[in-house]
Amino acid sequence: MNLELWEGKSILIVEDDEISLEFLKELFEPYHISILSAYNGKDALELCKSAPQISLVLMDVQLPIMNGKDAMKEIKKVRPDLPIIAQTAFAMSGDKERYLREGFDSYISKPINVQELISIMEGFLA
Repeated sequence: MNLELWEGKSILIVEDDEISLEFLKELFEPYHISILSAYNGKDALELCKSAPQISLVLMDVQLPIMNGKDAMKEIKKVRPDLPIIAQTAFAMSGDKERYLREGFDSYISKPINVQELISIMEGFLA
């Protein structure tokens, strides 16, 4: 794991579950990156429009107000090169392919495998 890749980066965590959000914040604490968070897809869209420093979005799919898929599509209109990783607790066979087809840059299921998540994120931050 290359901590220099993370230095000075900002990521947006879009998560409506407080426990999951706190878990991710604690996970990223040693990386010295800026963490922004949004509770729903609408807030995530507004943050992506107003915060050009965001390097990556970790997007829960099941969200209130605007779901993760709709938010991703709107964010991609404004920031087409911003990597957005889908995360879902309701993983089923074929989900990864479906989420990639829909426009997400990558996918991870919950409970999150930390090493897998770090590896995916490093691929985008490199």
